[in-house]
Amino acid sequence: SFVLILLAAELFTNGVEWLGDKLNLTQGAVGSILAAIGTALPETIIPILAIFLARDKALGHEISTGAILGAPLMLSTIAMAVMGASIFAFHKMGRREFPAAEINNPHMRRDLIFFLAAFSVAVSASFLQSLWLKWLIALVLAGIYAVYVYQTLKHPGEGVEDLSPLYIAKKNDNPNMALVVVQVTAALVLMIFGAKVFVNQVEAIAAHFKVSAMVLALIIAPLATELPEKLNSVIWLKVRKDTLAVGNITGAMVFQSSVIPIVGILLTEWKLGTVEYVSIAITLASSICILLFLGSKSRLPYGVFALGGLFYAAFFAYVIYR
Repeated sequence: SFVLILLAAELFTNGVEWLGDKLNLTQGAVGSILAAIGTALPETIIPILAIFLARDKALGHEISTGAILGAPLMLSTIAMAVMGASIFAFHKMGRREFPAAEINNPHMRRDLIFFLAAFSVAVSASFLQSLWLKWLIALVLAGIYAVYVYQTLKHPGEGVEDLSPLYIAKKNDNPNMALVVVQVTAALVLMIFGAKVFVNQVEAIAAHFKVSAMVLALIIAPLATELPEKLNSVIWLKVRKDTLAVGNITGAMVFQSSVIPIVGILLTEWKLGTVEYVSIAITLASSICILLFLGSKSRLPYGVFALGGLFYAAFFAYVIYR
């Protein structure tokens, strides 16, 4: 399953760059919108399946809530740490001049601010009892993401450069849109299938060791389903396309904190316990920390990304020893 996801990530990064080129999108828009939404499909499926297919309704809602909150947690901690480790490793291998990411500062700052705003709004719904207020929160979240997409698309930036030949048409210097869409679609299908197999394998291991449903949903499942984002970013960092690499993670954070929580808010009771609130605090703390370190820098050291690993370690220790 890991090999499938790796193959899908390679096909997807190549295909989505061509798609962005065909649509005349900036690197920021390609990474934060096209790539982010595409690679979010595996983890989007889990909460929906948990709600509608679980034999135990309460358990299904618990798994769904955990999966929805687990995705932003993984992206703001582990995914950031993986980027930091990759930047450091590629620097040591001589593939990068500096052990830092060359970032589009306004774009990354905008992503993180939208994420913090959307995630805070989504969490606030857990304190509400009124159904109409929850619907209002859902509309606000949809509006936040719509504004985010609009601002990302209209923001000036560099287009996708140094395009490698499309894998399914290597001899064609200018493949048509149909070929690009075929490759991207095939990559997404492979990605979803690979992620589903990987999640099933992880669930089997969790069942063997009698891991609780909340730990499974909040930690284990997102760790598996966020794999495409991590691999995409590593591939882009390897070829020094840092705006795409970082945007893939931060854009996914915005999508996972605005669009996906609508499912939980409207289709579950959206009641959160201590573990969930601790995960929320860790997610917000890691994101705020990165935003503060970001400042006005155009080059972000690997250590700032690696901080996410420390926040995740703190949460993992809490879950294990509570």
